[in-house]
Amino acid sequence: MGLAGAAGVVATGVIVVRAERRRRAYTPEQVREQLHTRFAQATAAESALSPAEREPTRAHRLRERLRTVLRRRSMS
Repeated sequence: MGLAGAAGVVATGVIVVRAERRRRAYTPEQVREQLHTRFAQATAAESALSPAEREPTRAHRLRERLRTVLRRRSMS
């Protein structure tokens, strides 16, 4: 491991420590408020989409696959 590798490890450590300090600087209330804000933005964006543009849920996709399989079985 050369000097460049050691410098890279040190730089990565500095970045990690800075990010951890920033994360710990938030109070639980600030974290909760930020999560509520993000959730509100996500639900607003979801409701703004037309039904055709919405991503089908996993249950919806499974239901459609089962319908297709059952139709094919009944036809044969």
